This record gives sequence, C-alpha cells and structure tokens, in this order.
Amino acid sequence: MHLPLRPLAAALAALCTTPLVLADTALAPVSVTAKGYESDTLTTPSSVFVGNGDDLRKNGANNLGEALRGEPGFSVTSDGAQGQNPVVRGLKKESVVLLVDGMRLNSAQPAGAIGSFMSLGLADRVEAVKGPASVLYGTGAIGGAINVLMPQARFEPGAKATLGASYDSASKGVRGTGVANPSQGDHARMVGTSIANIDDYKAPDGRVDRTGYDSRSFIGQYRFRIDSQQQLRLSLQKHADEDVLYPGSTKPFRHPTNPAITAAVASTTTRSPSQERTLAEIGYSYKGAGEKPLNVDVRAYRQEMEREIYSWSNRLNRDIATTHVGFETVGFDAKADWLIHPQHLLSFGMNLWEMDASPKRMLALPQHQTNFVRSDPFDSGRITAAGLYLQDDMRFGKLNLLAASRYDKVSGSADSVANSANPTGARRTTGLDRDDSAFSGSLGASYEVDPLLRPYASLSRGFRAGEMRERYESSPRGDGYYYVGDPQIKPEISTQLELGLKGQNEKFAWSTAIFRNQIRDYMSGQDISGTARATTLCGAQRQRLQGNSEYQQGRQRRLRGAGQVAGLAGPLAEGRPDPPARRERRTERAALPDAGRRTLAWLGRAGCIGLDRRCHRPLRQRAGSRCHCILARQRKQDRRLRHRRSWCHLQAEQAAQLPRRTEEPLRPQISRSPD
Repeated sequence: MHLPLRPLAAALAALCTTPLVLADTALAPVSVTAKGYESDTLTTPSSVFVGNGDDLRKNGANNLGEALRGEPGFSVTSDGAQGQNPVVRGLKKESVVLLVDGMRLNSAQPAGAIGSFMSLGLADRVEAVKGPASVLYGTGAIGGAINVLMPQARFEPGAKATLGASYDSASKGVRGTGVANPSQGDHARMVGTSIANIDDYKAPDGRVDRTGYDSRSFIGQYRFRIDSQQQLRLSLQKHADEDVLYPGSTKPFRHPTNPAITAAVASTTTRSPSQERTLAEIGYSYKGAGEKPLNVDVRAYRQEMEREIYSWSNRLNRDIATTHVGFETVGFDAKADWLIHPQHLLSFGMNLWEMDASPKRMLALPQHQTNFVRSDPFDSGRITAAGLYLQDDMRFGKLNLLAASRYDKVSGSADSVANSANPTGARRTTGLDRDDSAFSGSLGASYEVDPLLRPYASLSRGFRAGEMRERYESSPRGDGYYYVGDPQIKPEISTQLELGLKGQNEKFAWSTAIFRNQIRDYMSGQDISGTARATTLCGAQRQRLQGNSEYQQGRQRRLRGAGQVAGLAGPLAEGRPDPPARRERRTERAALPDAGRRTLAWLGRAGCIGLDRRCHRPLRQRAGSRCHCILARQRKQDRRLRHRRSWCHLQAEQAAQLPRRTEEPLRPQISRSPD
C-alpha cells in the first residue's frame, strides 16, 4: 500500500530575519571556511555565517548549539543541557562536518552533541557554510560545515592576557576563561583555559533535573618564525566533561516476554560519566610574495575522543548497560592557493584521515539483575578517507565566478560485528568491507549591481558515506532496541540549487536566499518489529522487542527553503528572529497493520519538505504513534494549498510487502534521536 503525497512547489513566503546593528565600515566579514582561505562573504556565491565569539557569548550562548540557535538557516536538536547539536537547513549532525581550526571532530554519537567536545568560551570566531560543502571538506558535508576557530599564537612583543568570568543564578553556573599570549622575537606562544561548573537549571515551574555538568578545557600553541615567509607551529587542545546526562533520551523500557522486567526497569536515560577529547597538531606554513604569490599550509594531527555511554534505569536507579568507546583519528591536510593570474586564484589540496574504534559494551541480562554480559557491537572498526580538490576563484570586473571539483574515496572495514540473533555467540566476520568513491563539485556566480544589491546563484553537489555506527552497530542496547548495521550501505548524494541576494554599505548589511536540496539514497531508520525480517535478524524471542531497527536507503529527500534574511543595520532592528509559522498534518493510518504503521512513521522522516529554519521534526518510534511533519507557512488557506503544499512524501507498506522492500540494504536508526 502506498500513500503518495505530492511535494510543495516552493516555499517562498517565509523570511527569517536577524537583528540589525550598525556596521563600522563597508568591509564585509571575512571567512576562511567558505573558500578555504581568507575571503569576504559578499563575493562568495553561497550562504555563509560568521559570528564573533564575544558577540555570541554576549547573547548568553554556552555551547555551539545555543550560539547558532535563531540564526537564519540554523536550528538545534537537544537531548540535554550539554547535548545541543546545530541543525543546518534541516539536516542533523550526521550530515554536517564540524571542525575546530579546520580539523574534523570525527566521532559517532548516539546521544549528546559532537559540538560539546569543545569550549565555546575560548572561541575567537564561528564560521559556517550552509549547503553542500563536500568539495572542500569531503564526506559528510552534504548539509554544510561549521568551523570553530580558536585563538592563535601571535608575534606581538610582550605578554597580553584576557580574562572572563560569569555566573547565572538559574543554574548556579560558574564559568571562567583566560587566554594569554607571551611572545618575543621569533617565538609566539598562546595558552588558554576554560572551566564550567553547572548545577541543575531552575525553571519558573521548578528545577529541571539532570541538566547540570562540569567541563574544563585547555588549548595551547607555539609558533616559530623561520623567516618572513615560513612558520612552524605546534598545537594542543584538550577538553573534558563529567556527569553529563541527556534527559531528552529518556525512553520507556519494554521486555518482550516478562512484564516484571518491564515494570522493574520502567524507563532508561543515556548518561556520560566522562567524555574527553585530545588533539595534537604539527604544521608548516609558507606565505608567498611577488606578482604570483603561492601560499602553502601543511598539517598532521591526531585526535582521541574517549567516551563512557551508560544506560540508566530510572526505577532501579542504576545502570543496566555500559559502553566505553574511543575514536582515534589520524589525519593529514595539505592545501595551497596560487594567484596564477590577476583574474584567477587557484586553490588545491588533499585531505587524508583514518578513524578507528572498538566499543566495549556490558549488558545486564536480564535487565533487572546485576549480572553483566559482554556484548561488543563491533571490533576494530575503521573508516579511511582520502580526497583531492581543485578550485578556481575568477573575477571579471563586477562578476565573480567560483568553480570547484573534488574526488573522494572512503573505505570501511571491521574485524567482526555481533550477530543480532545471538549477540554473545559467534560473530560475523565476512562482508564487512566496502569502498565508496564520488565526485563533488560546485559552480557559483555573483554580480555587483550595487553595493547593496549583489545577486548570486550556485549549484553544488555533496557526498556522505555511511559512518561507523551506521555500518557496524549490531547488538542490543540499553534502551530496549536491537540494532542491525549494514556494512554495505550506499552513500548519500545531495544536489543543491541556491539563489540569493546580498548587500552591504557603511550602515546596513543584508542577505536572503532560496534553496532546494535533493538527497539521493538518503539513509533512514526503519522499525521492523513483528516482521519476518526481524525474526531472521534477531531471533523469534527478540523480534517483538521495542524495536528491531534497521537502516534503509530512502528514496529521496527534498529540502526547500525560503528565506534566509540576515541583516545588520542601525537602530531600526531590535528583537529576535521571527520563525516561520508551523502547521502539522497527522496522517491517519489506523487501518494499517502494525508493521505498516511503523514503516510509515520511519519513512516519513526521509521525505519531508520544509523551510530553511526547521525542515522537519523527528517522529516518535513507538508502534501506533502518529506521523508528524512540519508544514510550510500557509498564508492563505484552502485556496492556495494546491500551490504551497509542504507535506511529507511517505511510503507505507503492509507486513506482507516488507520482505520485498527489505531486499535493499538496511541499517539501524541509532543516531537520529528525537528532538
């Protein structure tokens, strides 16, 4: 059975505005993320965000998610005070590459925020590219790239330091930061530290439990100036969080055959007693001179992300599952930009990185007892990526053209994965390797009609291969689900068309954009409880658990956005952005069999169309829940619905049809937790 719902032609009515403030000069903000080198955002034919760290913190932001909340094109998914991930044009953390000083924060988070592995209090600047950015940053950047830039060691004689502290009564939170730059001659040094001790947040209707945590960060850098053109640098970053809980991850627990265990466990909540990130970098830079300068930057880095992920029973008041995992990434980046001609600035480079992980998981079996059994989801998982790119920045008077192309190859392998039908028995060791390759590209143009009127257009293509948990997560978890990864999952390919306007003078700056992003082979979760497929994968006694979840390649996902309007102006603009109106349409599916209803709910997430600020909302996973999807603003009611539809393209099937559909590779919904 299929329920075809026609997608919306375009959502052009909703415009998201930001506060307008005075600009000191007509100079546009400079971004190093959009093109890979310093360039002004006005001549960049795409939507770019640049935020000064001090300005973001003045708005009360304590983490990256809070810093970007309310900005055009951004929203936030949150399962805790420290677990706030930025969402870029409706695409979540799996589809956005997060960088610190241009280096990837590789990880695989079932709960919490990847962005929590850093301190916003130390950031100098936050930059973001909205839309596919794979041409510069490789796999995963189909939704965009966010780069947090930390302070750099500067060759300024003497010692300079900045200190900051804050306190809020709502959480009794104490925060402090300090950065010092003691430099002399050809030696530049920078050290910085940040601490945060946060208690449970106090809301008007009472204290919100499990929102407190402790954090501490350290950054350091040393630069040696070989001569006027060459430098060496050493960098170190370390961040640690303790006692982080994610109340948004709370789920009811159900045992398939024993109601006593269901009553004993009641519900589970994910928590992290400890999580740490350590990053070490060594780099070399060369700054060219003359009529055709060539600038080169080369770096090698190693990053370790350690995390404890526990599943807490809210009735037993103890953990019923524990996972200890470390993600180790070794990377190498090399890039250069060359002004080969007054009208052509070429940039080219390569990125290589490898991430390894071997999670150690202990499960209490049965879940209300204290006997723990080892059940590792996979052993020696490895993702290796290599990419080469070439970009030409062309300027012909008032016309600016930007063309780029990239080739990526991503390989995945593992020594073994758990057998879902017998998690503690013989493990699967074959069919675990897969290689994916893809070409990414972008073509954009902007033209200066007037300093306040610069139209632009861009066409870009992105690429995302399956990440480690999507490939190899194969074991029961503490939330009552059994997950089945697919080592042969196909990569996603996205294509975005964007049209926009920008402008700026001494007192006013503004921008607006309309985009359409289509993703092919979109990776989506599917609950297959109660089907023959679940019995095959997880055994007859387990197939009725509160989710035998697999991933499947969705048909297509289309995101359309209207209206990013950003502004900077004089005293006219006060207040906050006005988010677009939202409507919800509930899909009636009471007549469908249980398996069909669950399929409908999961696939509803793969075909939603919406606005730039909030394109979709995750669906509840329980059987019998209704499908919710955010609709575009309807300025007029039924008379214009034919022209402004923004419903979800949903596919529902009866249980008898599921075996035919599940011939396609499937994988578990493990990383898209409910908002």
